[in-house]
Amino acid sequence: MDRIIEKKNKNLKKYGIIAGSVVAGILLVYYIFFHDFQSKLIVHKDRITIATVTEDDFIEYIPPIGTVIPIKTIYLDAIQGGQVEKKFLKAGAMVNEGDPIISLTNIDLLLNIMLREAEVFQQSNNLRNTRLQMEQNQLNLQMQLTEVKFNLKTQERKFNRYKELYAKKLVSEEEWLEVAEHYDYLNEVEKLTILQNEKDSTFREIQVIQLENSLDRMENNLKIARENLDKLTIKAPVTGQLTSLNPEIGESISRGERIGQVDVLDGFKIRAGVDEHYIARINLGQKGSFDFNGQTYNLEIIKIFPEVIQGKFNIDMAFVGETPAKIRRGQTIHMKLELGDAEKAVVIPTGGFFQKTGGQWIFIVDEATNTATKRKIKIGRQNPKYYRITEGLQPGEKVIISSYDNFGDIEKLVLK
Repeated sequence: MDRIIEKKNKNLKKYGIIAGSVVAGILLVYYIFFHDFQSKLIVHKDRITIATVTEDDFIEYIPPIGTVIPIKTIYLDAIQGGQVEKKFLKAGAMVNEGDPIISLTNIDLLLNIMLREAEVFQQSNNLRNTRLQMEQNQLNLQMQLTEVKFNLKTQERKFNRYKELYAKKLVSEEEWLEVAEHYDYLNEVEKLTILQNEKDSTFREIQVIQLENSLDRMENNLKIARENLDKLTIKAPVTGQLTSLNPEIGESISRGERIGQVDVLDGFKIRAGVDEHYIARINLGQKGSFDFNGQTYNLEIIKIFPEVIQGKFNIDMAFVGETPAKIRRGQTIHMKLELGDAEKAVVIPTGGFFQKTGGQWIFIVDEATNTATKRKIKIGRQNPKYYRITEGLQPGEKVIISSYDNFGDIEKLVLK
């Protein structure tokens, strides 16, 4: 028996296809616009360091390491070279000003002094002989002048007498002229004798002055040579501690060679090495500080050594105010040297992230979703504790500051 077959509703099938297409489209749009395509990495919170961005007083400083040294050190240099004959003291001894430390011998200097003494003796004899000769010449000239004056006086009487006789025609003209000419001759002799006496006296006086000056110079040179002989004994220039003494008995020491030093223990200062990168930013009077025995002590730069050795230059810092009572020479001091004044700034603590990012970006923590995403930032100046943020972060935000070495190129962290 035949059965009647009912026809299916074609519209229902059509509506089902349309509905399925709409749902598929919605899912596709959602996937395209709302699905997170960022690469993710699950990170445990106990393996990272999260810090809060804050606004605080920021001071740029560096942490140089210094050494305690005496406030004043006097170096001992050999003024004269020689061979070490005797050591009066040992390194580490306390000395008073003027105490002998070491004595040298110098044969050349001794021979030089003997030669100078002989020269002084010879010059002294020359001066004495010249003075004696000058006195003898003076007496001889005086006698000559006396004799010339006597003869002139005698001839003058004869001249006057013959003048009267010649006027009375009692003597011949020849006799009169002979007497007159001899009188004129003696007058000229007297003038020449006086002139000779004056010139000889002047010459002898100049000669004596030159000899005296030469003798003075020789005596001064001899005095200096004897002082140099005294300097072969090196003495303490100040009261303090003989912290080093290098030569040994029998050793030859050159002129100007450093043999040791004396430290004045009235006070101390700190000498520290600073990276050459900061050489243009270090000036006299800059402040620093360090902690010692639970107390903070202040310092001030008093000297800058411009010479750079192995990438560092040295500075000397003096104590401002109180000096630690128990501080000792040679102690190592970890200082904080300020490079600028305090100012308000957005800061984050220093961390290992900087080595990976170079300070150009950082992971920002979203506590609501327990995720962390990258954000570009700019870091300005820094100190050993904080980075100064100039762009990209606001106070109150949380960031990951620990190392990023294990994150690779991941863009988003899921915090567990």
